[in-house]
Amino acid sequence: MKKYHDFASFYPFYLSQHQHKYCRWLHYIGSVMAIIFMSSAVIYSNGWLVLAALINGYAFAWIGHLVFEKNRPATFNYPLYSLMGDWYMFFTAFIPRKPR
Repeated sequence: MKKYHDFASFYPFYLSQHQHKYCRWLHYIGSVMAIIFMSSAVIYSNGWLVLAALINGYAFAWIGHLVFEKNRPATFNYPLYSLMGDWYMFFTAFIPRKPR
């Protein structure tokens, strides 16, 4: 497996592992659920909701890889870059960009 030493070189690989639209949508759903659970954890001062955020976020993503992409999530080899890639993919999907 190729070694990535920075996020900029990792991200094209990350996107190549998320080509199926349903896999990406499951990632987005997991991210929204994580935001909801993390917000609730802060509001209610409940550490169990942090665990729920992690479980939901990863469960939706990993189901997308298992069922639709049929590949191994990059998070097993690149946990930090994969987390960054997930959030970058999420925000770039929903934030309008200026046309070039």
